[in-house]
Amino acid sequence: MSNSAFVGPRDYKNLRACMVCGIVQTYAKFVSGGCPNCEAFLELTGSGDAVNECTSQVFDGLMTVADTKTSWVARYQRLEGYIAGVYAVQVEGVLPEEVVAAVEAAGVNYVPRDGSAEETISRD
Repeated sequence: MSNSAFVGPRDYKNLRACMVCGIVQTYAKFVSGGCPNCEAFLELTGSGDAVNECTSQVFDGLMTVADTKTSWVARYQRLEGYIAGVYAVQVEGVLPEEVVAAVEAAGVNYVPRDGSAEETISRD
């Protein structure tokens, strides 16, 4: 069952959330396949150190988003354009400055997902 998206109760302690997009996966899945939304600039695949720097075990709330283009929840949580999946509502942690620079150099407007930054959300 290693290719399955199913996470059994014994693996809950291995769940981590990406600090950029908030997707929740196991540590092993981040190491083996990286972040499906942020891999181009985070380069997590094969690097346990990068996974530890760019993901967090401390997150609040889970939401499953099937279509990030049409979901109002995805829009509210800034998930538009990401893959369908399970996301954390808030992710605790601070990205290293060089990672924030890489994220912004990739054209992504980085807003911390820990609720510490004042967020402007369009309500159109």
